[in-house]
Amino acid sequence: MNNAAKIRDSERGSAGVKFFIALCVIVLVANAGFNYVPVAYDAESLKTEMQTAVVQGLAMPARLNPLDNVRGRIEKAAQQNDVPADVVIDVKQAGNAITAHVVYTKPVNILPFGIYKYNYHFDHTATPTGFLLKQ
Repeated sequence: MNNAAKIRDSERGSAGVKFFIALCVIVLVANAGFNYVPVAYDAESLKTEMQTAVVQGLAMPARLNPLDNVRGRIEKAAQQNDVPADVVIDVKQAGNAITAHVVYTKPVNILPFGIYKYNYHFDHTATPTGFLLKQ
């Protein structure tokens, strides 16, 4: 038995190298997910808040300005969801509905030490849907 093991010396040690490579890949994927998931979650939360603000702005009484109210709600939601300061918020009256359009780009470190940065681009337009638009 020992003679067979001594003949195959070049085949030893590959399990450690494979484990190290697999561990490096797992660490890189975990780092990318750790950095990307919060940015994507904040973007989806902002989409939800935009949709809520547009629907509530449509249902506001006539004595209040619905455009200012919707803009204020979206600005507050943008601040809570870590949106960059160079965000573009556009709120318009389109017929009897209010539309809100938000655009921003946020850099995300995918690889550690700033080797690769992904620019997460958010571009969403919220329009009210449902029974409030039916006449």
